[in-house]
Amino acid sequence: MSAAVLIVDDEAGVRSALAGVLSDEGYAVETVESGEACLRLAGGRVFDLIILDIWLPGVDGLETLTTLRARGVDAQVVMISGHGSIEAAVRAIKLGAFDFVEKPLSLDKTLLVARNALRQRRLEVENQALRADADRRQVMVGESPVMADLREQVALAAPTNGRVLIHGENGTGKELVARSLHTLSRRAAGPFVDVNCAAIPEDLIESELFGHVRGAFTGAVQDRRGKFELADEGTIFLDEIADMSLKTQAKVLRVLQEQVIERVGGRDGVPVDVRVVAATNKSLPEEIRAGRFRDDLFYRLNVVPITVPPLRDRREDVGPLSEHFLSIYAGEYGHRVKHIDPEALAVLRQYDWPGNVRELRNVIERVVIMVPGPVVTARDLSFLKASTSTSGTTGRVVDPPVAARLHEARDQFERDYILHALAAHRGNMTRAADALGLERSHLYRKMRAFGIRPSRPGGAPRSTAMDVADSPESDSS
Repeated sequence: MSAAVLIVDDEAGVRSALAGVLSDEGYAVETVESGEACLRLAGGRVFDLIILDIWLPGVDGLETLTTLRARGVDAQVVMISGHGSIEAAVRAIKLGAFDFVEKPLSLDKTLLVARNALRQRRLEVENQALRADADRRQVMVGESPVMADLREQVALAAPTNGRVLIHGENGTGKELVARSLHTLSRRAAGPFVDVNCAAIPEDLIESELFGHVRGAFTGAVQDRRGKFELADEGTIFLDEIADMSLKTQAKVLRVLQEQVIERVGGRDGVPVDVRVVAATNKSLPEEIRAGRFRDDLFYRLNVVPITVPPLRDRREDVGPLSEHFLSIYAGEYGHRVKHIDPEALAVLRQYDWPGNVRELRNVIERVVIMVPGPVVTARDLSFLKASTSTSGTTGRVVDPPVAARLHEARDQFERDYILHALAAHRGNMTRAADALGLERSHLYRKMRAFGIRPSRPGGAPRSTAMDVADSPESDSS
């Protein structure tokens, strides 16, 4: 879709010349002669770029720009004027204009500025879409009493600078709570930096957290800022804080006390303004008694304790969470959005969820990939084997150990399922794609990825990666 451009100038010649050049570039161009006409048109239509003359009869360009921004019109604006001054240009930029071009106009220069403005507009739109998608994924779903209580705690703690220590089992969503605390805080415009303390080797964690200077150790070829510096004026999330060594704990404690970090190999302290949010799935009082965690660091971190409930304690949220993940993965894999029937929902609610929300998310991703129809039934969830004990609590059944990683097992399962569908429909791509709930082109891409060669209808699909790469069908996707 071509970019929409509005030209606002009281000179017919300028409007005509600019419209001709921009139309030749493939843009959809409209022209008006006054600020009033610009406001009327921009109020009912979306424009990507507005080229706006400063000197207009009636409402001038700067006043028009002010009104556009007050009304929430987010088009890029390029100001033009034959009576330009530095003061006018500076004021236009402060009001939100992208650039300022003096008359008489150089059409080449104006076209270059228009291209740059539209490129910036595209980047902003893409960024908004990415942020919206991230926000959609990073949302606390559920209306159970324990979730209502959790939201209330987050809302009370977020606007402060108080340190927060988040407790909860693996997979409950501790990072999501930390991000919510940041998003609702006064530091929301600053960075959110997450550090998985359990994933960083002991000999590297100090460099990761505090940075290092050139030559501090073998491989330190240049100065590097650490996570605390990167989180300046924002939030740092120390996940799995209990897995941090006592030596590193002592240095983190000093940072919390003095708000100053010292890079590895450096001598000068670097002041930082960082809010610290930490999380653990262990009992820190027990870790303290065992001598594995500093009690003074615990008291520094545990200003506001928040506990994230396990999924088995909020079973009424399983339905909304499942629908949430269905929507996300349907969009991600290009499938139709599926729905869960009542019996299947009962199976999901009865299961004990030892892996909590993370496990539920993986189960929903599996059914989005593997269930061909639009409805998820109890039969589709037969791999979830829940049982009820005499006490009335739901037991958990743990599957045998799996040698392959989750994504490898998932890929193998999906590949076998596609081969089965192709065989069932005797190699007919259209029917197989329809049965799988996929677009035909999406099925082709899946087959190429898994090394499945399309066969002629009536034959069996072959599974040779070399054949796929050499086959003429492989280019049709």
